[in-house]
Amino acid sequence: MKGEVYSREETMLVFELYCTIPNGQDTIYNPSIIAMANALGRPVNSVKLKLQNFKSYDPAYTQDGKIGLSHGSKLDEEICREFFQNWDSLVAETNDIKKSIGLAATEEIQAIPAGGNKPVTAQQRIGQTFFRKALLSAYDNKCCFTGIAIPELLRASHIKPWAKSNDVNEKANPRNGLLLNALHDAAFDNGYITITFDYRILVSQKLLSASEVDNAYFAPLNGKKMILPSRFLPDRQFIEYHNNIFKE
Repeated sequence: MKGEVYSREETMLVFELYCTIPNGQDTIYNPSIIAMANALGRPVNSVKLKLQNFKSYDPAYTQDGKIGLSHGSKLDEEICREFFQNWDSLVAETNDIKKSIGLAATEEIQAIPAGGNKPVTAQQRIGQTFFRKALLSAYDNKCCFTGIAIPELLRASHIKPWAKSNDVNEKANPRNGLLLNALHDAAFDNGYITITFDYRILVSQKLLSASEVDNAYFAPLNGKKMILPSRFLPDRQFIEYHNNIFKE
């Protein structure tokens, strides 16, 4: 397919891949990019360049004045705009496309557990896996509170709880997530920790007044700025929701 214009379906697949590849790893040697190129029947470099096109429409990339490649197509922009507002549909649609061309379907890919939620349907499973992969990529596989980088100890935590999130643009939305270690994920999930609009960590007085041993795991975080992601900065509306369930 060398030289042929990318279809909508192909562009969707590469955009989803863009959302799950960490910064600096969009090279022709990345196994995920190679697998995508093989499945689409395109040169690896073509997929790599398509990934770089999306940077032009990614607020996280352009906010500092940077630009992506100049030859991005109108379709590239349309896909970005559409799915930045509708994550759940992106994940469901790309999963079906993957199955049709022999790529591993999203729900078949193993990933770290999601914080506090056990998916119960196929579509929920798909969304949860994308959500985890996007957060792992955005936070460089590190807890955004502590920097812990042991995958088995990390959780993809929803800011607005999964059970309260809608199926359009909240459950699979990476901007509704934080990558946390298991202990602080549990504290966050139960409202004992929250974050402010300027991305500082707030710890409940209920924890700060706990035993000396318990307090040692939480007090050092109070007022500290969280580690910011390379993309998918937590959305203000989700932070506001979580602030309302915070146990001051």
